[in-house]
Amino acid sequence: MTTMTTSRPGAPAAAPRRRFRFQGLGLGVYAFLALAFLLIPIVYTFVFSFNDAIKNNIAWRGFTLRNWTNVCDAAGICDAFAASIIIGIVSTVIATALGTMIAIALMRYRFRFRSQTSLLLFLPMASPEVVLGAGLAAQFLSLGVNKGFGTIIIAHVMFCISFVVVTVKARVASLDPALEEAGRDLYGSPNAVFWRITFPLLLPGILSAALLSFSLSFDDFIITNFNAGAVTTFPMYIYIAASRGIPAQANVIASAVFILTILVVLISQLTAAARAKRLARATQ
Repeated sequence: MTTMTTSRPGAPAAAPRRRFRFQGLGLGVYAFLALAFLLIPIVYTFVFSFNDAIKNNIAWRGFTLRNWTNVCDAAGICDAFAASIIIGIVSTVIATALGTMIAIALMRYRFRFRSQTSLLLFLPMASPEVVLGAGLAAQFLSLGVNKGFGTIIIAHVMFCISFVVVTVKARVASLDPALEEAGRDLYGSPNAVFWRITFPLLLPGILSAALLSFSLSFDDFIITNFNAGAVTTFPMYIYIAASRGIPAQANVIASAVFILTILVVLISQLTAAARAKRLARATQ
């Protein structure tokens, strides 16, 4: 039996009833729980960076700012952090330069073994880090190379190049060839066209690849552990200190790196938004 609703002629139509959709609420709750689950380790690290710990940093003993003002009190932590920064910067510069050139060559030129080269570049990304680290360590051992900063940088460049190539290739594929043709029509030399047109257009992709390469190099432990020798990086320091209790100063450095990363992202977003506003005003 169906119930029909009638309305008087000329009367305004009744507003449709809004149905409560549990699906939309459930998705929001799931997203909130997933985000909270991801942020729990970060919040724990930040909170326990203010812990008044002595030997270990597991139980809360009280609030203090001493860990932030005396970061280098823990033996070896600042040296390990400095080593990771130096290795990350050098590896990023080399990997970004080589990866950018390889990406441009793969996208703009045709040569023998081009497809095979593209396939080989994906192997470091697909291979387990244990395999890559052990293979490089065995190669250095057979060549009689002493392990240290040099071997770590070579190893990091080896696996960072693949990520740089993939990132820059996507940017090269999105470029409009008409812009470079316009520069050549205006009698621009190949160098002038590249540095005045191509490179500025590729710069966002190059910077993204560099940031990704630095984060991978700074965070790597497995490959570094195989090829470090006597050098101790920050991830290796954390691994060694975990057996006797990670000092609160390590939480301070980790929190500072996370805050710096957030600031870089916010600054880049604000800069992009300001640039978009300027372009919108210029086109009006």
